[in-house]
Amino acid sequence: MVDFLYIEWLGKPVWMWLGFHALILGLLAFDLGLLHRDKNHEIGVKESLVLTAFYLTLGLIFGAWVWWYIGPRAGQEYVAGLVVEKSLSMDNVFVIAVILSALGIPRSAQHRVLVWGILAAILLRGLMIGLGAALVHQAAWVLSLFAAFLIYAGLKMLFSKEEDEGDVQDNAAVIWLRKRLRITPELHGQRFVVRRPHPQTGRPVLWLTPLALALVLVNGADVIFAVDSVPAIFAITTDTFVVYTSNIFAILGLRALYFALAAMVERFAYLKTALAFILIFIGAKIVVADTFELAHIPPWVSLVVTLVLLFSGIAYSLWRTRGEAKPESIEAETIERETQMRGRA
Repeated sequence: MVDFLYIEWLGKPVWMWLGFHALILGLLAFDLGLLHRDKNHEIGVKESLVLTAFYLTLGLIFGAWVWWYIGPRAGQEYVAGLVVEKSLSMDNVFVIAVILSALGIPRSAQHRVLVWGILAAILLRGLMIGLGAALVHQAAWVLSLFAAFLIYAGLKMLFSKEEDEGDVQDNAAVIWLRKRLRITPELHGQRFVVRRPHPQTGRPVLWLTPLALALVLVNGADVIFAVDSVPAIFAITTDTFVVYTSNIFAILGLRALYFALAAMVERFAYLKTALAFILIFIGAKIVVADTFELAHIPPWVSLVVTLVLLFSGIAYSLWRTRGEAKPESIEAETIERETQMRGRA
């Protein structure tokens, strides 16, 4: 049994993978089983910021262990990867906020959608990272392909127009799902599935609720964003353990981060521009350092540039939107709007 723990799997001993997953399961049990046993509890902005700081601190502590045990370079790559994934997840948060708001999901039920969404995201990211690692280690040119895609994604994000919240209801995927699945027009508490009579036969059959539709769309949005974020992290490091652990720690804090950013979405109008430049920089880094070997760019440079771009985008957004509604007032308006939507339903 002891020998099995030291067998290498994806470049690292089995005990490292088992230990990390035990840590993640413990955090999920602590968060969901102790901190949020009350399903009707609504997470406010302050609580959201505290939880975000908690998960970020844990992620950095784990990064310190990676630095000490694996080496300084792996530690730098982990922190750079964590920051990049956390940065890119912010745009994902805004899209999730649009989806939940457009479907009229109340704040008390949004927590349930995000919990199951994050559990699904962990599984999906694991599969995508495993596939990415296999491709990268089989053919070095895959990194160059990632670079081209990242530059394209950054330019597309830079010049794309903002989507309106109402577009969610008219989205082709939503229309397709509503036509082919039985989805109730109204919410049923925090249930994803309910049993109701069939409109034609009258027999009780299973129906999905708008909460289940929201979960499907949130997971779909995460897959779309993973197409950007997974190549971005492989552009920083090809160490599968570092890629996976930094991704998972970034995802773990996504639910907590959501309730803070969703309440202040109007204050981050220019953050998307900063994220676009981050993608372009990471793609250009592969071209310069790996494809053409013009210069060696250490991991800490990627970290510094990412932080500068991220905080510049945040600072400029806050400066340009100064004097607008405070998070508390925005949160109150959001709750009032959700109450009205539930009343109409």
